[in-house]
Amino acid sequence: MKSARLVGFVVVVWWALLTVHAQPATRRIDADRLMATVTLLADPKFEGRAAGSPGGIAARGVVAEKFRLTGLEPPAGGYLASFTLGRRAAAAAKVTGTNVVGTCPGRDAKLPVFVVSAHYDHLGVRDGVVYPGADDNASGVAVLLELAAYCRKNPFRRTIVFAAFDAEEGGLSGARAFVAAPPIAKDRIALNINLDMVSRSDKREIYIAGTGHTPDLKPSLDEVARTARVKVLFGHDRPGKPGDDWTSQSDHAAFHAVKVPFVYFGVEDHVDYHKPTDTADKIDRGFFADVAETVLDALIKLDKDR
Repeated sequence: MKSARLVGFVVVVWWALLTVHAQPATRRIDADRLMATVTLLADPKFEGRAAGSPGGIAARGVVAEKFRLTGLEPPAGGYLASFTLGRRAAAAAKVTGTNVVGTCPGRDAKLPVFVVSAHYDHLGVRDGVVYPGADDNASGVAVLLELAAYCRKNPFRRTIVFAAFDAEEGGLSGARAFVAAPPIAKDRIALNINLDMVSRSDKREIYIAGTGHTPDLKPSLDEVARTARVKVLFGHDRPGKPGDDWTSQSDHAAFHAVKVPFVYFGVEDHVDYHKPTDTADKIDRGFFADVAETVLDALIKLDKDR
C-alpha cells in the first residue's frame, strides 16, 4: 500500500472541508465532513484497519494528521502512543498497536478532565475479504473528530482529552494501555465518553450506557434525551443480564475497571455487524448527523454539570 501518498491526499481533502464548508446556523456538526471521514476510513485501501497491519498504520496516520490540523495539542511524547499487542500466530515478531491522543485545553485548567474516545481499528482482511468497519467504528472516530473541531472553536470549561484507540478488537488493548499510562494523572480523569457504532439504526435509536453504574449522570443525560433529534434509550449496563450488559463490550470497560465513570454511546447490533458488508453506503446520513449533535449536547451538558 502506498500509504504516505494516500494519507497526504485524503487529509488535504478533509482539511478543505474543515476550513471552507458552511453549515446552517442550527447545526454545529458538519454532516458532509462526518460522512467523508467514515467513507475515507472504511475505504478498502485501508484493508480493514487491523491493529499493526499496513492498513491500520495508514489509517492511524490519517487520524493523527486530522488531530494536528484540527489543532489538538499533542501530549509530551507526541500524538502517537505505542504499545505491544503480542505476537501474531504466523509471525515471530511482536506486533505494535498505536493510540492517537490529543488535548483540547479548557477554560479552567484546575477542573478534572474528560476523555472522549473511539477506536479506529477493525477486523482487517479475513480469507481474502476486507472488513471495512464503517459503523464499527469509523463512525465513532468521525464523531470524535467533529467534537474536537467544535472544542477548538468553543473551548469547554474543562480540558478534553481526545483518544482514538487502536486494538479494541483485540481485547480493548489500546484503551487498557492508555489507562495504564495516561498522558495526565489518572486521578484527574473524571469521565470517559466512549463512542462505538453510532451511525446505523432503522428505528433511529441510540443507547446511552453507564448511568446504571453512575446514577448521578442520569439527570443531565435525561435533559439531553428530551430534546434530542433521535430516540435516546438508556440501559445495557445492568450486570447479571446475559447478553444485555455492554459494560465490558468496548473501550469504556478499561476506565470502568479503574473506577472512572463512563458514558457509552452505541446502537444495537445490526445485520452487518462484524461483516464485510459494514460499508459507508449503508449509513443513514441524517440519523448519523443527529446522533453526533446529541453526543455534542451531552458533552456540553456534562461539562457544565459535573
